[in-house]
Amino acid sequence: MKAFGCTQFRIAGAIALLLAGAALARAQNPSPVSPPAPAYREVTDETGRTVRIPQPVQRIVSLAPSLTETVYALGWQDGLVGDTDYCDYPADAQKKTKVGGGVNPSLEIIASLHPDVVLVTKSFNRLETVHSLENLGISSYATDPHTVDEIISSSKKLSDVLGAPEAGASIASDMQRRLADLQKRLGSLPPKRVLFVVWTQPLISVGKDTFIADALRRAGAVSIVNSDQSWPQVSLEEVAHLQPDFLVFADSHSDSAAPSVEMLATLPGWKIVDAVANRRFAAISDAVNRPAPRIISAIEELARQLHPDAFMEKPENSKEKIEKENPRPDRQPSPHSSSLRETSQARLNIPGGRSCAL
Repeated sequence: MKAFGCTQFRIAGAIALLLAGAALARAQNPSPVSPPAPAYREVTDETGRTVRIPQPVQRIVSLAPSLTETVYALGWQDGLVGDTDYCDYPADAQKKTKVGGGVNPSLEIIASLHPDVVLVTKSFNRLETVHSLENLGISSYATDPHTVDEIISSSKKLSDVLGAPEAGASIASDMQRRLADLQKRLGSLPPKRVLFVVWTQPLISVGKDTFIADALRRAGAVSIVNSDQSWPQVSLEEVAHLQPDFLVFADSHSDSAAPSVEMLATLPGWKIVDAVANRRFAAISDAVNRPAPRIISAIEELARQLHPDAFMEKPENSKEKIEKENPRPDRQPSPHSSSLRETSQARLNIPGGRSCAL
């Protein structure tokens, strides 16, 4: 029994020595530390896809001019490492690395830019492009606005995805404020019946469920084209039958649209359209073609041309002007009038949820 106990003691000591040696070896030769796995955030884009986007977002590729404009509006232009050949606004966007067109971009160039996310839009890009990006392990986020309100909310959602929620909230607030001011100015004025001209030969306009048609409504206009198609072809005979009040053209340089409109009067058949014969047209920025924050400027621009009287400041009549410059003594405010006014506007809370003005 004694010998057996000594043996146990010697074995325990040996094990202790082995463990101590292993611990010393690990301390002297630590195993390499694995780099932390990249952080991802799962979001649902506007087509209903769940996508994983690396955090924080630092490198962006845009595959649509509207998305490029939105990135700039959000102040994220330094993170924009690539965009399409058609991304021309603002001017600085033309200096970014070009990845080709929106329909067939160069996947090789996109991959070489190592983007954290590629921004796409359902109306401009192809699903095949999204699948190809997925196969390369590149995340993409899609937008799909169909109304002006959805453009506002889309910009706000995108700002949150990129990590700039404050900028998105500020832009959304400004857009809503300007639209509210337009609504106040236009009030109950009857809308102008217009033909929005996308192309003249063949004649192509916009459908009733597009964001452009909604932009026309916001500007105090209504399209004479009532089509479920996004870009319907319209016959000249139909336009002559409907006789719009105005023709609306969009161009990157709106002043250059005037000569194009003048040429319509020389084309066969167009003289039967009163708006052409009488030169009733509105030329606005092509910002109206892009679902981005700048569309509000195009809406304001069109509203001013269609309803100029709504933007004229009402002049004061001579009597009002004289009274303002020379107030009568008996109309001077009492030193207590402001407090009386505040008191008269005070409200009492009454049980049951009612209130009573004093």
